[in-house]
Amino acid sequence: MLERLSMKELDRLDIQILDLLQKNSNLSTKEIGHKVHLSTTPVYERIKRMEREGYIKNYVAVLDAEKLDRSLTVFCNVTLKEHSKVIGHQFVNDILSLDEITECYNISGDYDFLLKVMVKDMKAYQDFVLNKLGEIANIGSAHSTFVMGKIKESIHVPLKGLGKK
Repeated sequence: MLERLSMKELDRLDIQILDLLQKNSNLSTKEIGHKVHLSTTPVYERIKRMEREGYIKNYVAVLDAEKLDRSLTVFCNVTLKEHSKVIGHQFVNDILSLDEITECYNISGDYDFLLKVMVKDMKAYQDFVLNKLGEIANIGSAHSTFVMGKIKESIHVPLKGLGKK
C-alpha cells in the first residue's frame, strides 16, 4: 500500500503514451511526442518515470507462432493431488522450467491452474504431456482444450477510463 501511495497518479497524457507504446514499442520519443502534442524531453521523462514505477514492465517483440512452427495452442487445466506451500512452490518451479508453457494462472473453481501451451502439433503435445508435464510430481489431473481458431488475441491492457483528467 505504501508503494502505491508513493507513485504519481497517471494522467491523460501518461495513458496516451502507454497506449501508443502498447501498440508499437518501437516508436521514438519524438514520434510519441508528435502524437500526444508534447516535446521529446517531457515524453522521455514520463516514460522513464513509468518504467521506474513499474507501469512499464518490459518491451517485447510479438512473434508469429505459426511461422515459427508453434501452431497448436492448448489450454490445460491442472488439479493438484495435495495442497501445501511446499508442493505449490515446487509445482510453480517445475512449470517455469517448461518452455512450451507460455502462461500459467493459479485459478479458482474446479481446477488449480490454467496453462497455455504452445507446440508444433498434436504429436508434440502428446510428447509434452507424457514426458514433461507427466514428470511433475503431485499432478492429480490435467484436462486439455485445443484451440481450433483464434478470434481475438491480445497482450494489451485495457486503458480506457484510466488516469486523472
